[in-house]
Amino acid sequence: MDYRSLGRTGMHVSPLCLGAMMFGAWGERDHDVSIKIIHQALDGGINFIDTADVYSQGESEEIVGKALAGGRRDEVIVATKFHGQMGVPSGERGDPNQRGNSRRWIISEVENSLRRLQTDWIDLYQVHRPEPETDVEETLSALTDLQRQGKIRAFGSSTFPAHEMVEAQWVAERRGLGRFVTEQPPYSILARGIEADVLPVAERYRMGVIPWSPLAGGWLTGRYRKGQDVPESHRAQRVPRRYDLSIPGNQAKLDAVEELALLAEEAGISLIHLALAFTLTHPAVTAPIIGPRTMEQLESQLGAVDVTLSTDILDRIDKIVPAGVTLNREDSGYTPPALREPFLRRRRTA
Repeated sequence: MDYRSLGRTGMHVSPLCLGAMMFGAWGERDHDVSIKIIHQALDGGINFIDTADVYSQGESEEIVGKALAGGRRDEVIVATKFHGQMGVPSGERGDPNQRGNSRRWIISEVENSLRRLQTDWIDLYQVHRPEPETDVEETLSALTDLQRQGKIRAFGSSTFPAHEMVEAQWVAERRGLGRFVTEQPPYSILARGIEADVLPVAERYRMGVIPWSPLAGGWLTGRYRKGQDVPESHRAQRVPRRYDLSIPGNQAKLDAVEELALLAEEAGISLIHLALAFTLTHPAVTAPIIGPRTMEQLESQLGAVDVTLSTDILDRIDKIVPAGVTLNREDSGYTPPALREPFLRRRRTA
């Protein structure tokens, strides 16, 4: 593989990043199977692994740690994330201080991630989601301290709106703090909203971009087609509105998948390769995250790095899903408070 610069960090990563979300209770429960998949990815040229503390409540990090133990840690860029609720099963309320972007939680949780990953340092430590009630200076200050202590090498954001990415850059400059050097946004043919602002901002600040869900949560694998029942999955249970066919946006996704599958067939490539090659084509993108649950899924995705899409194919994709359009808002991964809370967009009267 040709390796790419990860923003301005000086680190070089493979053009595909192995996502570990599906290793553990959320996907493949057999640790030995998950470890074999990780090793196969490394043998295939991938040197970049992304996980998060919240994935299977730490189990994913533990599996990655086991896979890299015994001499493989030094050859891999390991990224993980913090923010989500820890200490309770997914979706349940827990201690409000065992989550979030506060200094208190960051300083505590990084130690837990280091222990689970069986490592002395994390190459890229990421804020999993914005948190409006926490000042971004608080977050950047804690991350800068961890970087200076050598516990993390670099830090970044995930699923941040463009204006919050810019604010974080300005705060870092004004306060003499380390800055976010990467952004991990949702990006696929079916979710192109970030083309309007997030990707241009990332290019402006020379941030590495590590898109999650380039296969649109499975929609671009061929599993979701017209006339077929929606397959059951843990992901569909956790975020049902991304899969509920009664939602117009998901019907639009079905229509788009039919056209994209035909386009891929005409081009002589798989729908999976078409989808991954599309994200790899954008000049702002460093390495889209693939999230296989099985060895077969991994092998079906690795070859995408060798696929080059012609201008004609890219133009036809633009006609199927126009630039900057996300067919279902639920695929954006984050709902800003102004959309979530009606009172924030309604003038109060006496």
